[in-house]
Amino acid sequence: MARYTGPKTKKARAFGEAIFGFDKAFERKKYPPGQHGNTRRRRQKSDYALQLMEKQKVKYTYGVLERQFRNLFDKASGKSGVTGEVLLQFLEARLDNTVFRLGISPTRSGARQLVSHRHITVNGVVTNVPSFQLRPGDVIGVRGKSQGLQVIKDSIGGKSGPRKYSWLEFNPDKMQGVFVSYPERESIPEKINEQLIVELYSK
Repeated sequence: MARYTGPKTKKARAFGEAIFGFDKAFERKKYPPGQHGNTRRRRQKSDYALQLMEKQKVKYTYGVLERQFRNLFDKASGKSGVTGEVLLQFLEARLDNTVFRLGISPTRSGARQLVSHRHITVNGVVTNVPSFQLRPGDVIGVRGKSQGLQVIKDSIGGKSGPRKYSWLEFNPDKMQGVFVSYPERESIPEKINEQLIVELYSK
């Protein structure tokens, strides 16, 4: 499965961002891991290192394997528009990411598990492929038998309530949402420099 199961705080510290969500341990140590802590002088990274790091950050953020990521990039390259922006739109259109964005799950890894365990439907059909690419107008819902799951009810009824994004609509009473359109770049909240990824793959 396309997921990272190692220490998440360590990865977040390596990238300098809480890419897996809020992390108390990361908040205490917002510097790269290593035995010398934050006292060691670190060399300035090369352009290639920065490009590679940005690609790795996106892969870990969205839970995508290398081959999947490369295929998405090639697909984005063949589309009209800015390649980096189209790539992010494809990542946002993944079913597991959309389940997370709708607030049905508090994390992307949790959303991936809900999809894999057949708790999620697309246009009324149970879909257990986390990488399933949604299209504008697709309806995402919680399977009838699964609507009583406590983990789903806790996420939807949490303190912050369902998350709100301009490209998504969600009805918490029906536990159903709509992928209205591909998001504009400025609407995607992740701190990503997609141009570095384009430069990396263009070499």
